[in-house]
Amino acid sequence: MPQGLKNIYHLFVALLATIFFRYPAKNLIVIGVTGTDGKTTTVNLIYEILKKAGKQVTMISSVGAKIGGHDYDLPFHVTTPSSFKLQRFLRLAVDRGEKYMVLEVTSHGLNQNRVFGCNFQIGVLTNVTHEHLDYHKTHENYLKAKARLFRGVKWAILNREDGSYEYLVSGIKYQATKIVSYGINNGDITPAKFLFTTPLPGEYNQKNCLAAMAAAQVLGISDEKIRQTLADFKGVFGRFEFIETNRDFRVVVDFAHTPNALENLLATTKPLVKGRLIHVFGSAGLRDASKRPMMGEAAARYDDVMILTEEDYRTEDPKKIMTDIEFGAKKVLGSEKQALVIRKIVNRQEAIREAIKMAKPEDLVILTGKGHEKSLCRGQTEDPWSEHEAVAKALLTL
Repeated sequence: MPQGLKNIYHLFVALLATIFFRYPAKNLIVIGVTGTDGKTTTVNLIYEILKKAGKQVTMISSVGAKIGGHDYDLPFHVTTPSSFKLQRFLRLAVDRGEKYMVLEVTSHGLNQNRVFGCNFQIGVLTNVTHEHLDYHKTHENYLKAKARLFRGVKWAILNREDGSYEYLVSGIKYQATKIVSYGINNGDITPAKFLFTTPLPGEYNQKNCLAAMAAAQVLGISDEKIRQTLADFKGVFGRFEFIETNRDFRVVVDFAHTPNALENLLATTKPLVKGRLIHVFGSAGLRDASKRPMMGEAAARYDDVMILTEEDYRTEDPKKIMTDIEFGAKKVLGSEKQALVIRKIVNRQEAIREAIKMAKPEDLVILTGKGHEKSLCRGQTEDPWSEHEAVAKALLTL
């Protein structure tokens, strides 16, 4: 079925779901957060700020849903749920007396009309970088899909320093939409204009904080509550998370799986490492293959040891995926950097064991691409998986 017909079908299903659950979003203030990277952290920050301010708030992100004090898992590798599941969550939130919903919104969810009926009042964009071209085909189509979030919202929170800014501003034609921009050096909200502290590392996380505080200010939350939350927020499960090893080296788990996310993460991490940066990662099969060399190139600029491995290879050959990544890494190796060890180990548990085994005092082992996820897709099978458990098993072999 052509993609256009699929989208019409999804719209019909979303309409049915909205009617079936009695249009729950009309009783909620819905904040949608989209972007290539940083969505989950920004969603959680907004949720925590509203919660600290005493608001009845719920959230849905790639890590799961929090509704009425209960946690709910989402299906494997899903960020924006299906229309019926999403509307069911919204109805549950209303029935439990919630007033705010913070929703992580993907380009797929927008393009396929899965979020029809969500009645977004605030739209937040983190950034738009290289991702999902297997689906959208071009960066312009990807950007157009992201822009759909801002149709008819009352407030648009935009990254002034992202390449998408001018496009989005020119496309927001609704008189009722007010734009608030943020950035490190440019925007309505900057660190210089709004002083805050955060334990989250990196400039990219400062931008996530700025996006969250912009949304909170629009909602009338006091600067004091915003600053308290940002200072206390320790991060999201599986996002730049240190795992206790009781050894003289450190291990970090992160979900970074795009070239931009790897660049930001590793550029932030490298100065913190006195020893070697040992990096275990791969790239998903049957997904945007064009990003693989770019990921290898980004990682090679910072890694001392690169261990390429499986990451939801599905029915693709994992060795081919690793070779695609290696191609980009070798471009850096030949022009910018001389010292880089590249290993290829298909089995992710074995790759992590090898990284742990070779770690020396003051080294840092960083595992990217899986983060919070609870399964690993091999062929057509979803095997149970946990990065945290994999590290624990590897440590037992020392």
